Amino acid sequence: MSQELAGKVAVISGGTTGIGLATARRFAAEGAHVFIFGRRKAQLDEAAQLIAHNVTAIQADAADLNDLDHVAATVKAEKGVVDIIVSNAGYTEQASIDTITPEHFDKAFNLMARGPVFLVQKLLPMMTGAGSIILISSAMHLMGIPGHTAYAATKAALRSYARTWAAEFKDRGIRVNMLSPGVTDTPILDAQSASREDLVTMYQSMVPMGRLARAEEIANAALFLASDQSSYVTGADLMADGGVGQV
Repeated sequence: MSQELAGKVAVISGGTTGIGLATARRFAAEGAHVFIFGRRKAQLDEAAQLIAHNVTAIQADAADLNDLDHVAATVKAEKGVVDIIVSNAGYTEQASIDTITPEHFDKAFNLMARGPVFLVQKLLPMMTGAGSIILISSAMHLMGIPGHTAYAATKAALRSYARTWAAEFKDRGIRVNMLSPGVTDTPILDAQSASREDLVTMYQSMVPMGRLARAEEIANAALFLASDQSSYVTGADLMADGGVGQV
């Protein structure tokens, strides 16, 4: 059976857990060599063991421009080319407008709005004549949910990037799309509430499909955007959200 990403090179930020890890595992299974990076060495080592083959793990913070230079240098030294970029690193920390602080705002924007810009900028010279850039957003960029001023705004920024870069790269053969998951059953939920069970019940009540997404389902959507199956798709927002942002 042919592999969708045979011989491709993919770079995935936040590739150690959740959607990033599921995407890295799927890409590797489809023949890609995946570079994953994240801040925590123990999680990186565990992720690399789970992926098991065609993987390079790099300890790096997606919000730190010097670390992004290190990622780019490692990719260049090992492979020299990049076919797929998945900007996935993120976290959720709620704050009402009454309690939001500059530190909270800057942390969110540095990682989830500023970081993707410079990740793409630093890897772009290795995308020679073709490629796919995937920006992992959230259905929340379409919704109004209290406590998510900074988080939702960073995800809305990615929608603008996808449009701008799709136009900017039209003569380079590089496609740029956004992938907007709904609420996904990953460790990111653990930090959002003292009671994970209550949080899951609340989110399930909002989702027309009546359940949370599995990380593997989001990875399937990422594979579509990374592969030639989406060869005529650019500047788009693929909503893999169980309908939560649609109805």
